[in-house]
Amino acid sequence: QLQLVESGGGLVQPGGSLRLSCAASGNLDYYGIAWFRQAPGKEREAVSCISSSGSSRNYADSVKGRFTMSRDNAKNTFYLQMNSLKPEDTAVYYCAAERLGDCPQSIIIQTYDYWGPGTQVTVSS
Repeated sequence: QLQLVESGGGLVQPGGSLRLSCAASGNLDYYGIAWFRQAPGKEREAVSCISSSGSSRNYADSVKGRFTMSRDNAKNTFYLQMNSLKPEDTAVYYCAAERLGDCPQSIIIQTYDYWGPGTQVTVSS
């Protein structure tokens, strides 16, 4: 069973940057991958995804132009580069993977089979 572990979270000032990493226990080549986040008192929401081939990438409107997702299959790792961070980006960030290799424009949380435990990102002055 695939295991995922996030790293790179922390406290950053508004306007700052962080890069999250998600390391997988096995080969990610055929998995669609995604980042989600959950703020206190809110539902978990999709942030971004990449298909297994890398040909499809989608982002939530709230992060377009500020966040960039990438994958390095050779390292079984994927990333979320977060720039121009805002206080409303504060949340626990989760990485996830699904076996169909997809990345639809509307990311559906239920399609993701494997999840990391999450990493806290706090944007505050």
